[in-house]
Amino acid sequence: MICYDRLWKTLIDKHLKKTELRDKIGISNATLAKLGKNEPVNLKVIDAICQELNCEVEDVLEIKHP
Repeated sequence: MICYDRLWKTLIDKHLKKTELRDKIGISNATLAKLGKNEPVNLKVIDAICQELNCEVEDVLEIKHP
C-alpha cells in the first residue's frame, strides 16, 4: 500500500500548505485528493513534488506491506 505520510511531514517541515504545493506544481484538486487518500498517482506527479521540494522519493512516500 502506498502511503504519503512522509509528504505531509515534509510539507510541514518546509512550512508549505497542500494547496500551495498544488499550485506550484500544477496538479488538480483530484490529484491532491488522491494523495490525501493514499491512492496511486502518476510518477510525473511524484517527480514534480520531489523537484519542487528539493527532496528524494523516500521523503514523499513509502510502500507499506500488510
